[in-house]
Amino acid sequence: MTSIVAPLLAWPARVSIREVGPRDGLQNEHVMLTTAQKVLLVETLADAGVAMIEAGAFVRRDSVPQMADTEEVFAAITRRPGVMYSAIVPNAVGARRAVLARVDALQVFLSASESHNQSNVNMRVEESLVQAADIAAIVRNAGLRFEAVISVAFGCPFEGDVPLERVMDLAGRLLDMGAEQITFGDTTGMGHPGLVRDLVLAYSARFPRVKPRLHLHSARGAGLANVLMALQLGVDCFDASVGGIGGCPFAPGAPGNICTEDLVHMLHEMGIATGIRLPALIDATRVLERMLGRTVPGQTIKAGVCKHLPPDGGPRGE
Repeated sequence: MTSIVAPLLAWPARVSIREVGPRDGLQNEHVMLTTAQKVLLVETLADAGVAMIEAGAFVRRDSVPQMADTEEVFAAITRRPGVMYSAIVPNAVGARRAVLARVDALQVFLSASESHNQSNVNMRVEESLVQAADIAAIVRNAGLRFEAVISVAFGCPFEGDVPLERVMDLAGRLLDMGAEQITFGDTTGMGHPGLVRDLVLAYSARFPRVKPRLHLHSARGAGLANVLMALQLGVDCFDASVGGIGGCPFAPGAPGNICTEDLVHMLHEMGIATGIRLPALIDATRVLERMLGRTVPGQTIKAGVCKHLPPDGGPRGE
């Protein structure tokens, strides 16, 4: 594929971060947290100023047992004003469960490759698209926010490179269904800044009215480098996981979401606001470590916070 030259733009003044640790993080952990522990984690993250939290998944309980109590988690959360609590769903059954649980936003997820889609949800991609249309109707009737996630958008652990045109075609079909945002997932950390550049530029040229969100992993250490490339292209929406925990249990070699506190620290150093109070976020990471009984992969909790940083990012004061 011919390489696309990326323009160097000023990065955004503010970035939106969706915290996915309570879902994408915990689903890949061997330790099974109790419902009360999950609720405490979600509420601690909300108290730190995290405005978007992916609090669970409405999937088959036998497939992802860590998410078996998602209804109970949503029922027990003390919801903070201004916080959006979302969940992922693979099919219409999950969407109906999510509506009954009073989620704020639903994210349908499907893969850019047939092999990963079969591994992840046991369906062909076209079957997932049929389910996505059903989910869109359910969400629309319930008056909730409908989003879509395209997994392995930067490469598949089974098939290797994923054609960019295939990813764009899926994005277009999901937008036609009414998706208010498309998230591109680097499910196994196969992405690098060149791929991020090519995907973001292709998407922005084709669908300029709907901002993309990136769900990046650091399995191979390129996570924050990929964020920087995306920032230079104007992307201001990212997923991240507290402590850097998580990954896809249905894709080999998939651990390592980008770490929320590492991302927030970098953004605040750059003068980019997030609305998240970093010291409180690190406290939430310590809560998570106690729950898991181990240290987490994130680096900021180990290295500490640069003392000159403002608490929630943005321009530095005197």
